[in-house]
Amino acid sequence: MIHNNVAKILKSEGIFSQEVALKGWVRTFRSNRFIALNDGSTIHNIQCVINFEETSEEILKRINTGAAISIKGILAESLGRGQSVEVQVSEIEILGDSNPDEYPIQPKKHSFEFLRENAHLRVRTNTFSAVMRVRSKLSFAVHQYFQERDFNYVNTPIVTGSDAEGAGEMFRVTTFKDNEAPVTKDGKIDFSKDFFGKETNLTVSGQLEAETFAMALGKAYTFGPTFRAENSNTTRHLAEFWMIEPEVAFMDLDGNMDLAEDFIKYVIAYILEKCEADLAFLDQRLTQEEKSKPQAERSEMSLLDKLKFVVENNFKRVSYTEAIDILRNSKPNKKKKFQYPINEWGADLQSEHERFLVEKHFKCPVILFDYPANIKAFYMRLNDDGKTVRAMDVLFPGIGEIVGGSQREERYDVLVNKMKALGIEEEELWWYLDLRKFGTAVHSGFGLGFERLVQFTTGMNNIKDVIPFPRTPQNANF
Repeated sequence: MIHNNVAKILKSEGIFSQEVALKGWVRTFRSNRFIALNDGSTIHNIQCVINFEETSEEILKRINTGAAISIKGILAESLGRGQSVEVQVSEIEILGDSNPDEYPIQPKKHSFEFLRENAHLRVRTNTFSAVMRVRSKLSFAVHQYFQERDFNYVNTPIVTGSDAEGAGEMFRVTTFKDNEAPVTKDGKIDFSKDFFGKETNLTVSGQLEAETFAMALGKAYTFGPTFRAENSNTTRHLAEFWMIEPEVAFMDLDGNMDLAEDFIKYVIAYILEKCEADLAFLDQRLTQEEKSKPQAERSEMSLLDKLKFVVENNFKRVSYTEAIDILRNSKPNKKKKFQYPINEWGADLQSEHERFLVEKHFKCPVILFDYPANIKAFYMRLNDDGKTVRAMDVLFPGIGEIVGGSQREERYDVLVNKMKALGIEEEELWWYLDLRKFGTAVHSGFGLGFERLVQFTTGMNNIKDVIPFPRTPQNANF
């Protein structure tokens, strides 16, 4: 007999009296009769009803939360509340025992901190199974969007000799043993004798390498792991995370903003269609969580409202200069309610400012563009005013910045001068400069932290709860 999955069986309402076979894990077992079985295919359990009088005592003792079981039975209309179908069990086999005294994921409320300590088992809970199914569908939607539009998927290096962001917060890669690294005459580590013959690190971005493919194939995108050695243990930071980075030749900043808006709307619309049950559960979870907060800290929109808010609204495009004027003259700024007051042009906007623009002022997603050059990366195209660059950030409700991108600096002389001003050696990025020497052209792209997207679409407050095994300072378990 072919084994079914719970999701398909629960959709087969009205097809009763057929024999089915299921395998999954016990969520609960009550009254020595009712098993709540889940196989990971859906947020919902299926009730399996056994005849305890015909089931051996040995089997009954082994039906514990977390146990893996196989059952066969007849699909029947359920008389209980909360489900339309159930399985009248004719055969049951214990595939893997679970000791109730040791199994940590018992059918009760657990804190997210506790579940992070048991990340290898937390996906068996309703919340994390829903989050990870949404994450999986989002990942598929990312690839589907770009593949349908003739983008080429590029696997950029994980080990790199360049720092794309210029922040210096990188994890070093070396084969030197402890205290045995050779040194030069001036006492510095001699990386010429290391495995790669130079200092190398884990990548912070695949953007620079993706540009090389865009300048040959026209459209390219990366979707892979990136790393930041930032000693920050907040709800918004991870040391290892995934980045989505498209790059397009012959596209200016306006086209880049069009692409970002269209892409985000596409992937969110996709999960609204494909993850209805999981999103309904996560929406309800977030609503209950919001009730425990002080009134002033509660979100004005539910999770589903936020997702529809993004899909159904045009993104408002506003220059950085205009945004600064709005923020400087806003009530929160005048009444000193912003943690970081806005006093002058050139300020680096914080999440509180970005959320004010989205949630209070414009009441729609916002794309800010033309930022001050001194707060943005070296590779962004300098505007004719000499003080701003063709950068853009997409701002969302509840989260602030979710996408950062720019038109790339395509002029060789300008890029060289910007690198010199920042102390970036030409020899380090000679190949990147070659793109400006041989057939240069206008091109643009953006980066979107995948976990930030998953966080927004699931309503989870902590980014550590939207990646299977979070890597943070002092934590590399599992």
